[in-house]
Amino acid sequence: MFLEYFVWGAWYVTMGTYLLQTLKFSGQQSGLAYSTTALAAMVSPFFVGMVADRFFATEKILATLHIVGALLLYYVSTLTDFGRFYPVLLIYTLCFMPTLALTNSLSFHQMRSPEKEFPGIRVLGTIGWIVAGLIIGWLRVESSAFQFQLAAGASALLGIYSLFLPHTPPQKLGHRVEVRDILGLDALQLMKERSFAIFVLGSFLVCIPLQFYYAFTNPFLNEIGVVNAAGKQTLGQMSEIGFMLLMPLFFVRLGVKNMLLVGMAAWMARYTLFAYGNNDALVWMLYVGILLHGVCYDFFFVSGQIYTDERAGPKVRAAAQGFLNFVTNGVGYFIGAFVSGRVAGSHVVGTGHDWRGIWLVPAAGAAVVFIIFAVAFRPRVQGTIAQRVA
Repeated sequence: MFLEYFVWGAWYVTMGTYLLQTLKFSGQQSGLAYSTTALAAMVSPFFVGMVADRFFATEKILATLHIVGALLLYYVSTLTDFGRFYPVLLIYTLCFMPTLALTNSLSFHQMRSPEKEFPGIRVLGTIGWIVAGLIIGWLRVESSAFQFQLAAGASALLGIYSLFLPHTPPQKLGHRVEVRDILGLDALQLMKERSFAIFVLGSFLVCIPLQFYYAFTNPFLNEIGVVNAAGKQTLGQMSEIGFMLLMPLFFVRLGVKNMLLVGMAAWMARYTLFAYGNNDALVWMLYVGILLHGVCYDFFFVSGQIYTDERAGPKVRAAAQGFLNFVTNGVGYFIGAFVSGRVAGSHVVGTGHDWRGIWLVPAAGAAVVFIIFAVAFRPRVQGTIAQRVA
């Protein structure tokens, strides 16, 4: 789990800086590069459901995908024109994104009590992401192709290591798997409930401004002169761990709707802080914006997953989570990557960017979603969820 997220964190955070500053790609091209993970997130359920879960042992698929991924990552590091860089990166993400689900399924298969054992295992993934960012920042290679080479080395190591993981046979050997199962279409029945439909729509819409953070925060910090930007961004993952531990307390006091609204408000605040902060007297605004990541991610996404689990019930629980993931991490982030790229490309000033103008766009977008959500979303299960979390 540590290596899985180290591989991703080594290049995903800082790729924008490399593309904009070193390769001189446009903002729109950088946004398209970040859309590759969203496209892969939409495709990976088909691979996992129709191939991985039916024909091959999980550890062998992990080994193959990570070794092939290592070769692709190294090749990406040698490419300097967008026409070749984009398709190769897309092929790589199509290899990598399925491994996120596969590492989880392998872990669950080997555990006697996943609800007790998995959190302690999964947190090592967040630590891997943090360590990757600290290394990239410490080496000052945020604008270098070395980030892909570091990720390639870790991917190769993980591929070899996967061969020594406990044997995990295919979960659905001999079972017929349909597209509706893979995409979680059985969960569409939940959309008949007004509150759940508004929740899904709000989650989809808010993912559009969210993509601005992932694609352009590192280029922003580097362009305004923040030293070791990648290392400082890991403060966000550190706060994520802290707020995750505090979530049960907040859930009991706030309830699901207020938790979701606080998460949306945190995104508005983050982008506003970025818009008006600087690398001088107002540098504290940048630090607060980064530290808000724990609230931004945990309060909205984790709360949303808990709410979805409660509304779905045991019969369509997996389908509902799969459907939510497809809508948010897939479609929402893909549109967000396109929009953020267009906005960044339209705010070029000389050799830099009008970052205040860029950040105010997602801040306004998050504010609109916040208002719509506050007025329209009326969940009926807040007390039940609070009791379960407590």
